[in-house]
Amino acid sequence: MSDRLHTLDGYFHEYQKSVAQPEEFWARIADSFHWKKRWSKVLEWNFETPEVQWFVNGKLNLTENIFEKNLSTLGDRPAIIWEPNEPGEEGRTLTYRQLFVEVCRFANTLLAKGIGKGDRVIIYMPMVPEAAIAMLACARIGAIHSVVFAGFSSTSLADRILDCKAKAVLTADGNYRGNKKISIKEIVDEALEKAPIETVIVYQRTGQETQMLAGRDYWWHEALEGQSEVNQATEMDSEDMLFILYTSGSTGKPKGVVHTTGGYMVYTKYSFENVFQYCPGDVFWCTADIGWITGHSYIVYAPLSAGGTSLMFEGIPTFPDAGRFWEIIDKFKVNILYTAPTAIRSLMGFGLGPVQGHDLSSLKVLGTVGEPINEEAWHWYDEHIGKKKCPIVDTWWQTETGGIMISNMAGITPGKPGWATYPMPGVKTILVDDKGAEVTTLEDGLYRGNLCITQPWPATLRTTYGDHERCRTNYFATYENLYFTGDGALQNEQGQIRITGRVDDVLNVSGHRIGTAEVENAINMHAGVVESAVVGYPHDIKGQGIYAYVIYTGSHGQDTHGTADMVRKDILQTVTRIIGPIAKPDKIQFVSGLPKTRSGKIMRRILRKVAEGELKSLGDTSTLLDPAVVDEIVKGVL
Repeated sequence: MSDRLHTLDGYFHEYQKSVAQPEEFWARIADSFHWKKRWSKVLEWNFETPEVQWFVNGKLNLTENIFEKNLSTLGDRPAIIWEPNEPGEEGRTLTYRQLFVEVCRFANTLLAKGIGKGDRVIIYMPMVPEAAIAMLACARIGAIHSVVFAGFSSTSLADRILDCKAKAVLTADGNYRGNKKISIKEIVDEALEKAPIETVIVYQRTGQETQMLAGRDYWWHEALEGQSEVNQATEMDSEDMLFILYTSGSTGKPKGVVHTTGGYMVYTKYSFENVFQYCPGDVFWCTADIGWITGHSYIVYAPLSAGGTSLMFEGIPTFPDAGRFWEIIDKFKVNILYTAPTAIRSLMGFGLGPVQGHDLSSLKVLGTVGEPINEEAWHWYDEHIGKKKCPIVDTWWQTETGGIMISNMAGITPGKPGWATYPMPGVKTILVDDKGAEVTTLEDGLYRGNLCITQPWPATLRTTYGDHERCRTNYFATYENLYFTGDGALQNEQGQIRITGRVDDVLNVSGHRIGTAEVENAINMHAGVVESAVVGYPHDIKGQGIYAYVIYTGSHGQDTHGTADMVRKDILQTVTRIIGPIAKPDKIQFVSGLPKTRSGKIMRRILRKVAEGELKSLGDTSTLLDPAVVDEIVKGVL
């Protein structure tokens, strides 16, 4: 049974019902799933503490809603199609029945290693089907997975292992990324020097030489030997943890966002079917990595809960050439493509040559995720990829929201270039000013304010792992009785919403959130760095680039002996080592001081303006401790 909307009137009708009577609305949606025991109450919530519980006392297992519920009708349907990095290498297709067998066998493998309900398991793997199998096997036995993007450094990995007190790490010998072969296991070994762990299971992907520690490390294929294909799913409470996913915040330490089982399952499937207008048999391709929330929700859980076919790609858009995406679409007759504006802008840069010669006629729906899409990229995507016949869904959501919150629905609600448009049923948005009062005055025909949500949706984050106070202060304490998204937004009189970007010290680089404090902490670890300040600036491909102002010992990095570039390289290596290449600054400007108030606070507003090239609108600098610093920074701007 599908709860798919079919008309614009249907959307408005459902939306009104969903925000007026959320409990009745979501109970109806949840009734289409298999519950071992139905809930005693739909919702309990309080945004002050905060506490949110959906389908209270309901009992289920998410994987039963993927497999047992559907096997009799969908057993032979492709569940995961896997396309490897190298075009010549043979891919794999797993039907629902085959995937079920693999999940059961690996679930039994985990149990045999002493991993059970409530244990935390880190997954640090390439984009191979085994990564999805690992997630589903954890969900089956009630272990809590925490997937870490395999581009993060050993330090970032160790921090996450320690924070969630993980019992096991699931990884691979190596990873293919374009023409690179990366030893992932080495990174894991480095991390485990700081964060010891009981069990490591290693999938053989690249065949490269790998150090294995007896009694701790096991090859995946050997650990699977002799494991039964039968596994009884563990009964979970609706509010039992499903996973922890770490995300950057405005302070240095990443936050472990917690999602629970019942609400997340209900919300992700509902949003998937409606936003993309998914029909049985469609091939859905989300190009994200499973290390991010997009991969969790829209490669693994939602498509599979909906009985869909999910394409999983190991490689990058430009290897072996910039036509790879279009080749894959034709090869598998992809119907729905869901990718990031960064990827679109990068592929635009190669011109139309790589697109020509590809049919692309299987496409029905296009989607974007991670950051607002600029109009130029939207039109290119529409014209050259969708051939002006595919609706583009511009989806806004966060790690914390679990699923898509604001988006047009393909062919149902109108799209508008650069606008996320309408909230999803069940998502009640409000724009507030800095004091938390609702914005009711139009400026140039638009309401402008900070985007908040007034009531819970089923996939609301429940806490930040091990630190509930941090969850409260980050999301629920800024404005009374509101969830604060951290984003600014515009709204027109029709109720459509445009996201304008972060209003806190978090950058959105290629669709990935990176905290400025996190990057500063890494830069400051370099032996010669005295202090640093990091801001975002507009970047043609990434959306936002990272601009670092650095005070360096002695020379202040002035290039008297050709040393500045060497120091820059060194700093970039330090950031890569501590966080990973994703957080490397695009520009490093050496300065003798930073613009500070008399109380010692760095005036980032000024640094942002300089980085953006808006040198004529720096505002009043007379209140600074040393206004001359600003003149020097302006002179040296990169």
